[in-house]
Amino acid sequence: MIRPATPADVPLIHAMIRELAEYERALEEAKATEQQLREALFGADPAVFALIAESDESSADGTITAGEPVGFALWFRNFSTWTGTHGIYLEDLYVRPQARGGGHGKALLAALARICVDRGYQRFEWSVLDWNEPSIAFYKSLGAEPMNEWTVRRMSGEPLRTLAGFAQSDENPNKATSLSI
Repeated sequence: MIRPATPADVPLIHAMIRELAEYERALEEAKATEQQLREALFGADPAVFALIAESDESSADGTITAGEPVGFALWFRNFSTWTGTHGIYLEDLYVRPQARGGGHGKALLAALARICVDRGYQRFEWSVLDWNEPSIAFYKSLGAEPMNEWTVRRMSGEPLRTLAGFAQSDENPNKATSLSI
């Protein structure tokens, strides 16, 4: 079963984000706190959204019980200037190892695809690590195509702060400041 996340799910989502970061060999980079997630997902102006996958039945080996949360998808709206429509960017998709192969990942992606179709969004996009062959094969089996001509770029830390220093305010064109958006 797929359901929208609730504020009570924040500790679970936080734990699964850390599990995902460990799987992706980047646990030290997973610095988000539960409070940050709570504000982003359920604050006055939510910027991201999450779905939770729950097991429909208990596993024969007893590692999963019916109704147990076994995965999540965290996403946000993006916008295409080419199509003139919003889309969904999937930030994280994670299914716990003991529940993989049970259709939970596909169910989460299908729920997000349904949101796209129902809302008239034209694109559903995400990134995958180039060494994550099981996920790449899974996405390919669903018809997702790689964007081979595109390379993701990221700016953070000191380069981000340095570039931000070049922004000028309307009040004082010689002084950098934050812009209201």
